[in-house]
Amino acid sequence: MHSPAATGSWADGPLLALDLETTDVEPRRDRIVTASVVVITPGAEGAKPDVRVRTWLADPGVPIPASATAIHGISTEQARAEGRPVGEVVAEVEALLAELWTASTPLCAFNAPFDLTMLDAELLRHHGRSLRVSGPVVDPLCVDRALDPRRVGKRTLGAVCEHHGVRLEGAHTSAGDALAAARLAWKLARVHPVEVGGIALPELHERQVGWFREQELVYAAGVDRRIDQAEAEGRDSSWLRRRAAAVRRNSESWPVLPESEG
Repeated sequence: MHSPAATGSWADGPLLALDLETTDVEPRRDRIVTASVVVITPGAEGAKPDVRVRTWLADPGVPIPASATAIHGISTEQARAEGRPVGEVVAEVEALLAELWTASTPLCAFNAPFDLTMLDAELLRHHGRSLRVSGPVVDPLCVDRALDPRRVGKRTLGAVCEHHGVRLEGAHTSAGDALAAARLAWKLARVHPVEVGGIALPELHERQVGWFREQELVYAAGVDRRIDQAEAEGRDSSWLRRRAAAVRRNSESWPVLPESEG
């Protein structure tokens, strides 16, 4: 990381990164198991940045499915024995973000709507309040999809890191994934100086609002085609119709998705 004064890019200033490991993949239904916040502070000219990581292990209050344990390695038994009540964990994550996430310090999160919606849902569940988006967000997944839309292959964190030559250490741990998200944000700012690295953070945030909307509407159009095919074949399309409606609703709410209807 270089001096921000030398390059003029937000990517060389302070950065935050967030990642959550969870019981499953529905952010308003499922629960947090681990959370990590990475704080990156630039060093003096030519010096390495200071990187600090804080990680929490939560007892989510519900069983952790074996399929989730197979991914992140945390079992129900371990979470109950070693984890803290999830309400305490999310309050501490919220407090740290409120302190450090500002107009000049972006929060990096790969697939940000998942993590921020999950955190929002847990805060509502345990404390009756929503997550305050107190600064800009940089979502490397949204940026990568927008600026290289025709690239074939997966867009998982591991795949995108590999494509851009970014280290991913401790994959599927919240600490490892959060640090990789910050590294990806920095790399994308270098690869795309005009569209990403050289613009002001408020503009980049708003660009991602638009990119996300476009990406979701393209996906919804694909679901529409599946609806047409299902109905042409006499199959039930009700689930697909609900899915298309949800995607269109979500397209208007980046980076925190709305509560589900029904």
